[in-house]
Amino acid sequence: MQTLKGKKAIITGGSRGIGAATAIELAKEGVDLGIVGRSEEHLNKIKDQLDQYGVQVLTAAADVSYEADIQHAIQELTNQLGHVDILINNAGIGAYGEFLELSTEDWNKVLQTNVMGIVHTTKAVLPGMIERKKGDIINISSMSGLKGTKGSSAYSASKFAVNGLTESLMQEVRPHNIRVSTITPSLVETDLTRGQDGERNPDKFTQAEDLAEYIVSLLKLEQRSFIKTSAIWATNPF
Repeated sequence: MQTLKGKKAIITGGSRGIGAATAIELAKEGVDLGIVGRSEEHLNKIKDQLDQYGVQVLTAAADVSYEADIQHAIQELTNQLGHVDILINNAGIGAYGEFLELSTEDWNKVLQTNVMGIVHTTKAVLPGMIERKKGDIINISSMSGLKGTKGSSAYSASKFAVNGLTESLMQEVRPHNIRVSTITPSLVETDLTRGQDGERNPDKFTQAEDLAEYIVSLLKLEQRSFIKTSAIWATNPF
């Protein structure tokens, strides 16, 4: 297993949920971080949490669905980090309901964030990785990108697109020693998926921390190997 100490990572959607948990696990490994999120308040909170690990922690408020917005944020973070070794494309949203109930605006928001957000962010980071002939890109997809379900047409369509995008990009950049992977978890309990009462069920559902630990294990694989895609499920949520 290779060490991650001293590497530089950018995480989108990094101020809460899976993104925040991943930031914490990477910080424990000695990785310097650039965190992208839409809320300055949440970015400040995660930065305060990460400061204890003695790594460089930078934040940038940006909406990944806007190309100019995320390009500016990535440029600022890269200028300060020096380069980017790891990109975690985690930012995503959902819109649920019967197909005829979903508006064009719902579809546009989901596709622009979940698909084009990855496109915009990766385009901003990838040239530097190609120049340096190494790098890791991990795209957080969903089980909904493997199997559509009633009421999730927009979300499923976006995650199927993420899986196809990742597969094609992976094939393109392997000759540059860049590893591109997709993770397709089933339900992960976060602030967004927890019940209205806010009660946690850590023994029932996959937790953000579980996914974060797995991401670190993927990144620590020796550079000669990588796991192209992986699905993470709760063992017994019923």
